[in-house]
Amino acid sequence: MHRVLVTRRLPDGGLDPLAGHDIVGPNADDTPFTHDELIALIADVDAVVCLLTDRIDAEVIGAGRGLRVVSNVAVGYDNIDLRAAAAQGVVVCNTPGVLDETTADLALLLILAAARVASPAERDLRAGMWTGWGITDHLGHDVHHSTLGIVGYGHIGRAVARRASGFGMHVLHHSRHDTGEPGYIADLDALLADSDIVSLHVPGGAATHHLIDARRLALMRPSAVLVNTARGTVVDEAALADALHDDRIFAAGLDVYEREPQIHPRLLSAPRTVLLPHIGSASFATRARMATMATAAVATVLGGGTPANVVPTSAG
Repeated sequence: MHRVLVTRRLPDGGLDPLAGHDIVGPNADDTPFTHDELIALIADVDAVVCLLTDRIDAEVIGAGRGLRVVSNVAVGYDNIDLRAAAAQGVVVCNTPGVLDETTADLALLLILAAARVASPAERDLRAGMWTGWGITDHLGHDVHHSTLGIVGYGHIGRAVARRASGFGMHVLHHSRHDTGEPGYIADLDALLADSDIVSLHVPGGAATHHLIDARRLALMRPSAVLVNTARGTVVDEAALADALHDDRIFAAGLDVYEREPQIHPRLLSAPRTVLLPHIGSASFATRARMATMATAAVATVLGGGTPANVVPTSAG
């Protein structure tokens, strides 16, 4: 029997692959473990199942005397020090693939809601400010036949492109390498300038930190909409807030933020914004599949096997 630290409560069935192992955690009230608690707990376990909000840094990994595997219930893994894990021979796993379609659904929701100013319109109705139909009230921009620029053309980006085709949108895409597919734009600046709506689907990390900054926001059309379901650090929130307040871009739809759960105060007051609390993968079925994939990977490693969802060492 192996000991497995599970940092947070998982959806029903998520622990099933670990039957027969000794489960440590989570806290009874499901509060996160502190950094010091993680260091103390990891010393006596063989594996960790964690969330994106758990910081599994070099100090935590170094405290794991018998640690063999860390499995993140997320596609991203920028909360885990991959170099420290590799140096200690610890396998790192994630949950790719299972949340692509669900996150793409949410990206499309944000595209529609931001372009059609749905959140401000609903706020006015709920606040009793709606006095009846008006021909110039709550005007937004059409999504159909508009140009969608997708930044990052992996599984989620491609899933968004498929959905956009159903709205008759003209789809452009940018990625680090030429996809050889119609709509590929090698120059990100050109894609931003040519798009009515921009949807971000790149990983987090140093290479994409503030990829969308003040300079690039200035390239976008005043009527443009920016949507981010990737990582909060990809967008300079202060610069985005300024652009929205100054009407230099039309609207934004965000599901991720630079310093979650903190939100830049000027974003909270910015006009024509749709702000969601990181719910891109939040469907019953998808979150359950994510948990099961993460725990099944741990069971495979502890059983002497190699799961398919191992994060390559080179990713760090």
